[in-house]
Amino acid sequence: MLKQLYIKNFTLIDELDIELYPGFSVITGETGAGKSIILGAIGLLLGQRADSKSIKTGADKCIIEAHFDLSRYHMEAFFEENEIEQDTEDTIIRRELTAAGKSRSFINDTPVGLSQLKELGEQLVDVHSQHQNLLLQKQDFQLSVVDIIAQDTQQLADYEQSYNAYQQAKRQLKELTENIEQGRQQTDFMQFQYDELDNARLTEGEQEELEQQSETMEHAEDIKSALYEADNALNSDELGAVNMVRRAMQSLQGISKVLPNASELAERLNSCHIELKDIADEVESSLEDVDFDPAELDKINQRLDCLYDLEKKYHADTVGELIVLRDELKQKLNAIENSDEALAELEAKCEQLKKETQKQADTLTKLRQQAAKTIENQLRQRLVPLGMPNVRFEVNVSKCELGKSGQDNVCFLFSANTSTPLQPVAQVASGGEIARVMLSLKAMISGAVKLPTIIFDEIDTGVSGKIAEKMAEMMQEMGRMERQVISITHLPQIAALGSYHYRVSKEETAQGTTSRMVQLSQDERIGEIAQMLSGSDISEAAIQNAKQLLKLK
Repeated sequence: MLKQLYIKNFTLIDELDIELYPGFSVITGETGAGKSIILGAIGLLLGQRADSKSIKTGADKCIIEAHFDLSRYHMEAFFEENEIEQDTEDTIIRRELTAAGKSRSFINDTPVGLSQLKELGEQLVDVHSQHQNLLLQKQDFQLSVVDIIAQDTQQLADYEQSYNAYQQAKRQLKELTENIEQGRQQTDFMQFQYDELDNARLTEGEQEELEQQSETMEHAEDIKSALYEADNALNSDELGAVNMVRRAMQSLQGISKVLPNASELAERLNSCHIELKDIADEVESSLEDVDFDPAELDKINQRLDCLYDLEKKYHADTVGELIVLRDELKQKLNAIENSDEALAELEAKCEQLKKETQKQADTLTKLRQQAAKTIENQLRQRLVPLGMPNVRFEVNVSKCELGKSGQDNVCFLFSANTSTPLQPVAQVASGGEIARVMLSLKAMISGAVKLPTIIFDEIDTGVSGKIAEKMAEMMQEMGRMERQVISITHLPQIAALGSYHYRVSKEETAQGTTSRMVQLSQDERIGEIAQMLSGSDISEAAIQNAKQLLKLK
């Protein structure tokens, strides 16, 4: 329930701080006095987009703040999910706009985004303005009314889950069918590619090894000549390095008794001799291994040419990439070969999901058909006292293709008298009739949805007299059901039945035009309603009539 509304520097409002109460309240005032400004400010608190032009001329910032009592409405889940501290008896929503175009939003002093503000706002306040009567033209609104009365939230959630799974399976089936068709068209070509790569007997690292062998064989003569010279320098009988070092070592060993360091030098030469002997043996062995075979070189080069051609053909840089491509082709060919089995499995899955979705859609249809009867009966009961003794109202629930919200089309059919056939309500109902239908729907919905605050913005359009009084009684009844109902009205019959009465007025000051909102005392209410009855010149008869409407002696 909205307890307090504070507005500062918003359009024509300098500063407004007003308390509001449970039950049925009314707001009156001349056209243009600023009632729409109040609604605009509340709309910003509910997450509507802000415009810096809304800031009062000359001000740097505007503030809109509301205090709510949520102690009866069990909204703990929202605060827990959004990690916001909760004070059920005094929940504060604040919106700040700056002249620079910046907007900030807070819930209990915790900064929040517009989406969070809107999510909470939708659970706190329902503002019904005249343009909302156009919702009667929309099938999705009519369906939502039926779902609210059916209280099928869980069944609808279950259906949507099944429907989404069914749609996903259908998309997968379509994609698989297309891939299979494309694959079959390319099967011969892919098979040729795979056979070519498979017959090449590709081996990881083969290319590098063959390139090294080819390089070696092509330079066999140079290699052999160099190895021969190295072998001769190391192993010749007289001047070979191995023998020369051995003789030097022996000479030093011969004088080791007379030259103290000769023994150490001989040991070092011995190490060199061992290393040189080992190198000489490897050079000799390598010399024996080097052999130029033109036939073998030609064979190696042919294999390399084959690998190079395959890499160029398949835009690969290495044999490893060719192997990956070969394996991918094999997987695709296997998938195509087994596609009939996969297709049949997915088709069966789709059929099963369709049956489950259809079953849940049938459950929704039954609940909606039951709710349709309830709506028809309650609407007739509510509309007859509102001046429609011969009203007929029917909720037509017809089958359609499975969709996101089920398999039902809903259409509200209406006739104000017995001689006119039932037709869609938005096509045949007058403005006053639509206003009464919408008020009756809101009254019925409010019993199923525990909204703390409902605001009616001139719901009385097109009605007057006794009918207006009956509409006020309906709003009064709604206000007694643990909720707050506020009606912005131009009709004295409605204004007189409010438990609390506020007046919005506009006045000219030295600083410019200012809009004000005040709660009226009993005497002020008499004057306000008398003025609504007779105009600016208030007669004694109007005053007495106002008292009668207010049920005062």
